[in-house]
Amino acid sequence: MKSDSTIKSLDPRITRADIPKDENLSINITPLDQWQTYEVFHQAKKGDHHIHVGSLHAPNPEMAFLSAKEQYARRGKCVNIWVVKTADIFTTDFEDEDMYETNNEKMYREAGGYKVMERINKYKKEHKKNPEEAKQ
Repeated sequence: MKSDSTIKSLDPRITRADIPKDENLSINITPLDQWQTYEVFHQAKKGDHHIHVGSLHAPNPEMAFLSAKEQYARRGKCVNIWVVKTADIFTTDFEDEDMYETNNEKMYREAGGYKVMERINKYKKEHKKNPEEAKQ
């Protein structure tokens, strides 16, 4: 959890940097002085996963989409673009990684219990033809 003594920004890179607040610094910001940050995901071909390709700043979602189209889909092959406000992306902290661990009580969901290779090798060994039998 970030402390209240660091700068909070729409740009996640600024927030992650944990820059200390300077209470003596005063900057007058008008409402349209800073644009929102958007994350861009693109799909190279139909059926592929969307891949994060970058971030951009725009005054509204429509301009963000147009900028994303020009910046990330103009040269390479692209069939679909997602543009999402950075502020709308919910993430977990790395300290919470234990919530993703596998529950040992539900190992029956894992495919590790199947011993198929042993049976395949046994079958191959039993049905292996001798070179002398193959000549006949």
